[in-house]
Amino acid sequence: MNILAIDTSGPSAGAAVLRDGEILAEVFINNGLTHSQTVMPAAEDVLRKAGLMPNAVDVFACVVGPGSFTGVRIGTCAVRGMAHACGKPCAPVNALEALAHGAFGFGGIVCPMLDARRDQVYAAAFRTGERPVRILEDHAFSICEFFDQLPDDAALLFVGEASPLHAEEIAARFGDRAQIGPSHMLHVRPAAAADLAYRMGQEEYVAPEMLLPLYLRAPSAQREREAKMRKGAGEAR
Repeated sequence: MNILAIDTSGPSAGAAVLRDGEILAEVFINNGLTHSQTVMPAAEDVLRKAGLMPNAVDVFACVVGPGSFTGVRIGTCAVRGMAHACGKPCAPVNALEALAHGAFGFGGIVCPMLDARRDQVYAAAFRTGERPVRILEDHAFSICEFFDQLPDDAALLFVGEASPLHAEEIAARFGDRAQIGPSHMLHVRPAAAADLAYRMGQEEYVAPEMLLPLYLRAPSAQREREAKMRKGAGEAR
């Protein structure tokens, strides 16, 4: 099975090709360029390095969120287009699960965190295994709310780009039983997304038109529009 995985869900972007459980090529980009500039060249690059044409891909995987609203839309649209053109299914990959998968083998609780802005993080918690085992569902938390949901006695590994932003709070709350992952664990890796897609069951794959972004909050433009509508309704009364 050949899998092409794309991630544009956060500050970094990239693509990877996996064949029968082995990563053949990966491109990871964290250079500040917009994902619309980088993702298709990255996909073309990994396919070329793997010696594959797009129609040889069996499953097109995409990190669907949570993450950047614009970034997630770019990735899902790109993958839907490629999969539709090739007549192949898509694998929706959760960004927090992909981060936890990168910490395979850690004996405690893996705590992926992404910056959700507005003093919140997108976060969850997992035990590692063949696939990460979820013990806390995805949610947009304040940092204190997230900490309150974590076990009182387990070793904790914080991963994801929001983790260094909250290093002082992590140390103050959990002391020596918590650590922050190294740099390669702070961003979603396309190779981890490809491996998760490979481990999915066939029933988890979806048709291209059913590959949808995973949003834990409404986009800011929608929230602002709804706030104006509520304000207008109040003034009308």
